[in-house]
Amino acid sequence: MEYEIKGGSFPIVICTLQNGETMKNETGAMAFMTSNIKMETTTDGGLLKGLGRALSGDTLFLNFFTAQSDNEQIGFSSRTPGKIIPINLNGSTIIGQKNAFLAAEKSVDVDIFFKKKLGAGLFGGEGFILQKFSGNGIVFLEIDGEVIEKDLAPGEKLLLDPGHIAAMEPTVDFGIERVKGAKNILFGEGIFFSKLTGPGKVWIQTMPLCKLAEALIPFLPTPSE
Repeated sequence: MEYEIKGGSFPIVICTLQNGETMKNETGAMAFMTSNIKMETTTDGGLLKGLGRALSGDTLFLNFFTAQSDNEQIGFSSRTPGKIIPINLNGSTIIGQKNAFLAAEKSVDVDIFFKKKLGAGLFGGEGFILQKFSGNGIVFLEIDGEVIEKDLAPGEKLLLDPGHIAAMEPTVDFGIERVKGAKNILFGEGIFFSKLTGPGKVWIQTMPLCKLAEALIPFLPTPSE
């Protein structure tokens, strides 16, 4: 499989498949495909696995696209302004935020990831139910806004607003930290930060969809009384 990412702030990844190669994606991300590609929709592992993905913000069903001849093309487009990043797993695992999954090669396993610390789920926003990508092959993740990569050294800590976490390696420990000071809580960034502790790589997104929607609310028309 070969691919090319185009589109700037409104990206699309165009994959060129040879006969028998398969890509899979969540429902609704496919933008176009050439005529000799066969599509099949399944839960990819059974109903329970599909329900698990639905809990993590993905769709219950996945679409599989298999090339019936050489040099067939299929395009998967991002749903929001941002970036599409390719990650070659090569037997490794990546943990992603809700809705991070765009598309992947068939050999990539897409599953739910539960964070063991309940506090992270109650107060960490996006932290408790995440997505896990493992196996071999390339997975394409969609990032809201721009993306910043940081390699954390062992024991190095990083505090973030929960919505800005796009993905991380499984060696990174995820927890929460309470904001100190009454004025900071009332007038600052909120009550809790997400705390990431290395070692491992972290992908940070600059404009989470929730913040973009919040910024647009004052400009939306309101029903007349």
